[in-house]
Amino acid sequence: MDKIIIDGGKKLKGRVGISGSKNSALPILFAALLTDDPVTINNVPTLADINATLSFLNFVGKKAQKKDSTVKMAASDAYRYIAPYDLVRKMRASVLIMGPLLARLGKVDVSLPGGCAIGARPIDIHLKAFKKLGAEIDLSGGYVRLSAKNGLKGADIKLRFPSVGATENIMLSAVLAKGRTRIINAAKEPEIGDLAIFLNKMGAKVGGGGSKTITIDGVDKLHGAVHAVIPDRIEAATYLIAAAITKGDIVLENVEADHIRAVIDKLKAAGMDIKEGESTIHIKHKRQLKPQSISTDVYPKFPTDVQAQWTALMSLVEGKSSVKENVFENRFMHIPELQRFGADLTIKGKTVGIKGVKKLSGAPVMVSDLRAGAALVLAGLAAEGDSVIDRIYHLDRGYELLEHKLKKLGADIKRIK
Repeated sequence: MDKIIIDGGKKLKGRVGISGSKNSALPILFAALLTDDPVTINNVPTLADINATLSFLNFVGKKAQKKDSTVKMAASDAYRYIAPYDLVRKMRASVLIMGPLLARLGKVDVSLPGGCAIGARPIDIHLKAFKKLGAEIDLSGGYVRLSAKNGLKGADIKLRFPSVGATENIMLSAVLAKGRTRIINAAKEPEIGDLAIFLNKMGAKVGGGGSKTITIDGVDKLHGAVHAVIPDRIEAATYLIAAAITKGDIVLENVEADHIRAVIDKLKAAGMDIKEGESTIHIKHKRQLKPQSISTDVYPKFPTDVQAQWTALMSLVEGKSSVKENVFENRFMHIPELQRFGADLTIKGKTVGIKGVKKLSGAPVMVSDLRAGAALVLAGLAAEGDSVIDRIYHLDRGYELLEHKLKKLGADIKRIK
């Protein structure tokens, strides 16, 4: 397995381009199954999850090829309805194949998903929604088997939790259902809005994408489209925190500041100097930072995907702070690894108590999931001495050219086999 070695203690300075959003690109790529026409998606990052999705699409019959940051999908009209374990186990987002294939084929068999270990993340919300749309469900042999012999019919679907994946799956199926579907208590993330824009470019009738209630009027057929994916807000937040933890001076390019307003507000409250341009954010360390507690919640509140990175930052800010995790029940796996750097952290239920220390010391650590890995890289960048970060394949799922971008900013970082 590849590892990353960091000789920490260097202030990061310079400009960094933010890649296209992985969490937006994935549902948009799956949405291409809803048409037989050619589709072009631009600003797609090169990541393990994207590669897995393209393999998935090619397996089920959609001819997809990526060159640089553009994915082109050729016309196709014959799809398999079975998604086997070997493909699904590689990432959680594989469940997004259920919506479009159910809508197009009237049936789909999908292996129960795999992915990173940050809680159960059940798909019952997805399945209850499909049932509302008229699908029959069978769970057997490790597979979810869905069928809608007479097609899907629009319905009012109230989500018990504003699940991003469930909102996307409903959208991906309801666009071809008969009649109107309303998603009540829908996820409001920017990625939902981006998917709605793409679906509408294909001829769908989706209103309220990115709001609490999404209305979808089903159509008979969708056509091809060209679309550019929005910037990755979690990558952007991670680089903002990298500037803070290394006392650096960084300009982020190709970024939507409004998508990470909760993180920017907390960084400003901590004492970071931040100036926003039309598609840039300039962040600079000018003064000693003050501790800031956070509590994660669904968008637009503080994102769970930035919780681990914030914990790493606060571990070096003098004083006491806390991090409360309200979205996932098992998202503190990075805490013992941060403690190996010398962080003073205490877990109590859903909350981590943090006492800021004067310095972190380099250590060998192991990545448990994507965002935990980002936190360990941040700690390594700030720590004195060498850090060896193992199991970085998790990072390859969500951060494009991570070492290259950090090296360009002045980090002493390298990947080894």
